[in-house]
Amino acid sequence: MKEEIIIAGFGGQGVLSMGKILAYAGLMDNLEVTWMPSYGPEQRGGTANVTVIVSDEQISSPVLDTYDTAVLLNQQSLDKFENKVKTGGTIIYDPSGIHRAPERTDVKVVVVDAMTAAIEMNNAKTYNMILLGALLKQRGLVSVDAVVKGLKKTLPERHHHLIPLNEQAIKRGMELA
Repeated sequence: MKEEIIIAGFGGQGVLSMGKILAYAGLMDNLEVTWMPSYGPEQRGGTANVTVIVSDEQISSPVLDTYDTAVLLNQQSLDKFENKVKTGGTIIYDPSGIHRAPERTDVKVVVVDAMTAAIEMNNAKTYNMILLGALLKQRGLVSVDAVVKGLKKTLPERHHHLIPLNEQAIKRGMELA
């Protein structure tokens, strides 16, 4: 198993965090992983993306031109990465940041209304975990237990009280997908 993933959106949407948590979860499940972030000089509001590879074999390079799965959170990211998903791959997107849906017919397209779900959970910061849950449901890369361990590893200890909420968000994303 080898899954090459791009997660892309605006800074502040939790793109890099989602990738880092996924990478740590892969480590917790004894998989090989790479995590390669890319972002502009703006901390919030600029474009950001992260490439994550999860594999049960050694990974030769973290640099990719095409992806098995793309999680796309805004129109600019959809425009840039839609055609870089391999035939038979998966595009997961939240329609709240997209005004033109993916047009590809040779990939699986999964719509996840994560923004509405985050609002329903009364916490906008659960947005990225809802999308991570959708990714886990669609691709089955790592276990939810490993993601919770990844959250403990990546979140500062002062935020560990939010781990149960994040776990609920992951499960909500799995339901939506």
